Amino acid sequence: MPVPVPQQRSVPAAETSHGDLTLLVIEDDPAGTAITVPELSAAAGTRVRIRTARNLTEAARLLTDDVDCILLDLALPLTGGGAGPGTPTTDAGTSGTGTGTGTDDSGSPPEPVSERAGELAALTHVLGIAPQHAVLALTAQDDTELAAEAVRVGAQDYLFRGELDARVLSRAIRYAVERKRADIAQHQLTESRLRAQENARLERGLLPTPLLDGSDLSFAARYRPGRSRALLGGDFYDVVRTPDGTVHAMIGDVCGHGPDEAALGVELRIAWRALTLAGLCGDELLSTLQQVLEHERQSEEIFATLCTVDIAPDGRRAGLCLAGHPAPLLARHGMPARLLPYQDGGPALGLLPRARWPRRQVELGGAWSLMMYTDGLIEGRVGTGGSERLGQDGMVAMVNSRLEQGLAGEELLEAAVAEVRELNGGELTDDVAVLLLGRDPERIRRWGGSAPRSHPASSVAGRPLGVQRPPL
Repeated sequence: MPVPVPQQRSVPAAETSHGDLTLLVIEDDPAGTAITVPELSAAAGTRVRIRTARNLTEAARLLTDDVDCILLDLALPLTGGGAGPGTPTTDAGTSGTGTGTGTDDSGSPPEPVSERAGELAALTHVLGIAPQHAVLALTAQDDTELAAEAVRVGAQDYLFRGELDARVLSRAIRYAVERKRADIAQHQLTESRLRAQENARLERGLLPTPLLDGSDLSFAARYRPGRSRALLGGDFYDVVRTPDGTVHAMIGDVCGHGPDEAALGVELRIAWRALTLAGLCGDELLSTLQQVLEHERQSEEIFATLCTVDIAPDGRRAGLCLAGHPAPLLARHGMPARLLPYQDGGPALGLLPRARWPRRQVELGGAWSLMMYTDGLIEGRVGTGGSERLGQDGMVAMVNSRLEQGLAGEELLEAAVAEVRELNGGELTDDVAVLLLGRDPERIRRWGGSAPRSHPASSVAGRPLGVQRPPL
């Protein structure tokens, strides 16, 4: 029995509006005249343009991006009208909508198929070729089970032939279109959340876990990427203890703070750890790191600054190498913090082909705290209107004021980063990485010569700090 559908009517481009909808009717005999376009417009307040197709092959030709909704007669046969190559069949054991129990190309058993899958083969085909379009299923009034199954398969709504009038059809079209849009938006949101979760897990996995087992030094760190909603930036750091008891610490900064710079920073950090554990140090290590940078960077304009420190097993002295990086801050027990010498530093990695980086010997003393940082901490704005930067002198004064308050370790770093953000008047635009190493002989003596592995020695103020992944 022919299905009464709106007659096709040519709508001039000048008459179309933003709210116009296009309906593609797929039915074996679309010559019915029960509903016309003017009646749909009067009922819905929206102009509906009609396209008709007698089979799936013709429907595929008419299915363009401007089609908003498809009205499909579930009684439409797959054969006879020429569904074209790739049309699903209902033979058992085949792919598509058949009821066979074979396996797909991946070797996994197929999902359960409805007993009425054969009657929904045309719908399955349409959903496959039109995944972004709303679909209305049309069936006989006495077959509510098939209509409900069509919605479960993927149709947005169903209609019965006997109730196909202008009011019902216009409502169904608008409802189907809006529901499809909501489904697509929800699907995209879910995919976005999954990607964000995967990226977060990946970035967390790339953050360093300091290797300080057996050391009596304390450790604390703070890391804040400049990119919005990111966990990893162009700044990087690491701390490892080699078998001879020497503790090696490093902090660096790749110019820029996008995802490419973050990836390069991870590569440099991992390379530094591998080279350090292999026994390289000082100028030899930095020269090799520069080769890694030159091979891995996206552009010859990319460079990286670096500061490395190797602390002797007795904890009283250290070697310092600077590659275009700010000098660390040293606070000895009972004395104000001061910057370590930086006059003998070398250039940033990636600037000069055959550069050299001299290693300077530094006396640390018995009880001390050493703070290493990236320039994101000192380049924040201060003062009225934010015309000046904090700078190294401002940072030294800020840290000394916090030390006078008795802060140390995690509390000291947290307070310092919070004050820099406050002085800046909001979030810092550059990446910020800060790490703090310390030694307290009094605590070491209390533990019988060495601090327990699970509770490293505290910093100057004597507060214990755990070796752990830095919080974000």
